[in-house]
Amino acid sequence: MLENGEHFFEGVEKLLEIWFEESPNNENDLRNISRSDWEKVLGNVNCEIISTSKNDTIDAFVLSESSMFVSKRRWILKTCGTTTPLKCLSLLLQLAGENGFDVVADLFYSRKNFTRPEVQVKSTDEMLLQLCNSIVLTFQITPHQGFTEEVTYLDSIFPNGRSYCLGSMNLECWYLYTFSRSDVKSALKQISVSEKDVDSEPDQTIEILMQDLDPETMSIFYKSKFASAKEATKESGIDTILPSMHIDDFLFDPCGYSMNGINDKGEYMTIHITPENQFSYVSFETNVALTNYRKLINQVINTFKPGKFIVTIFANKCSLAYETMKELEVEYSKGSHWKRTDMQCCNFPSYNLLFAQYSHNDKICDNL
Repeated sequence: MLENGEHFFEGVEKLLEIWFEESPNNENDLRNISRSDWEKVLGNVNCEIISTSKNDTIDAFVLSESSMFVSKRRWILKTCGTTTPLKCLSLLLQLAGENGFDVVADLFYSRKNFTRPEVQVKSTDEMLLQLCNSIVLTFQITPHQGFTEEVTYLDSIFPNGRSYCLGSMNLECWYLYTFSRSDVKSALKQISVSEKDVDSEPDQTIEILMQDLDPETMSIFYKSKFASAKEATKESGIDTILPSMHIDDFLFDPCGYSMNGINDKGEYMTIHITPENQFSYVSFETNVALTNYRKLINQVINTFKPGKFIVTIFANKCSLAYETMKELEVEYSKGSHWKRTDMQCCNFPSYNLLFAQYSHNDKICDNL
């Protein structure tokens, strides 16, 4: 609740992904970490587990604020609202070490700029003032009150990390912090790192971050419209986006939606929806390996009908997506209702990154 009585929820998520170096002991596995330990980790984040799904390659957790995925040596946490994912790093690294993973190979922390950064509470005095005035604000908690603060916190754990801002800093942007063990090895000249060493297995991630969603589509994700998540999933067409996924979904009361999907290849997808019209937000993420992402992007935006969206694609040199990312660099036809307002590409030691931003003036459903 804001100062004027207006309801607000920050749908923009903070995304943290960590890859650990392979262990010589094949029995070592992050999935050996117990649920009670994961609950302790998430207690530092200010969220909790709602449901779980798993197969032979990946464990997926639907959380009270978004999702967590655990594979043999990869961990992903995606949380919205006023959660504090960076605060769990110390315990996470301790638990990983206890399970045979002592060295972080790659770390990625990213988020879009907050929808309502002006409601951030910057100090204890300000917080006490609001409480004395009986005003309840939605606010981010240290170390998430700004990207500079997040970078400082991460640098205290990963001294050789690097931070970036893609997009327009005074409009819409996307923040990224990376740490790569290959950077450290090269800087210290301890060993020679070949491309094969850096990219031991294919990896790619696509995120589509959508705002100003179609109100009729968003109405599906209210408990007053559908009683169950399964009904909302089917009515919206979410189940047809990547049909091979086994879906675990949840419909919040009075509104809001989260889902995880996993398949036997160890691939995942996750969707999170904040449907309120004043601050509607939908995120889609998957690591499915495709040679062309245009069809997938079109299906996602035609499902949710945003007014604007951001696409990010990470791919390493072993990935099918590594070269095909260039397809999105091409300007789309003048007949399309979508206007690309920004595009940037970055080359990292292990990965390539593509960032693209699009706006839709009349919200008429259309392909790229």
